[in-house]
Amino acid sequence: MKKIFALMLTVMILASSLTMGCALAETPLMGGWTAAEDAAITEDVRALFDKAMEGLVGVNYVPVAYLGSQVVAGTNHAILCQTTVVYPGAQPAWKVVFLYENLEGGVEIMNIADFDFGSLCTYGAEE
Repeated sequence: MKKIFALMLTVMILASSLTMGCALAETPLMGGWTAAEDAAITEDVRALFDKAMEGLVGVNYVPVAYLGSQVVAGTNHAILCQTTVVYPGAQPAWKVVFLYENLEGGVEIMNIADFDFGSLCTYGAEE
């Protein structure tokens, strides 16, 4: 009888752990990135972006899509931008700008990474 009770208890614990794990996977976890539900650049995102980019010269950054956020001691944000170096005839490029927004509302640039669309898309490429 004790073995059956122990087995049933073990099964119930495993079942509840699996159920809780599924529920937790749907909510953002500390440190995990959450993709944006809507990639639109809202007024809030634009204000955050402008605040971070204030004083940056030499390259023009135009935010085109909000990619997502990461909860840390504050929030990290990833924004896809079209960039153009400020000189005649410069060709546009794509970058992902990573911003950190602290708990007091301050914001800073954490990283500006190249976004190479060509390396992501191999559909139809000949070998």
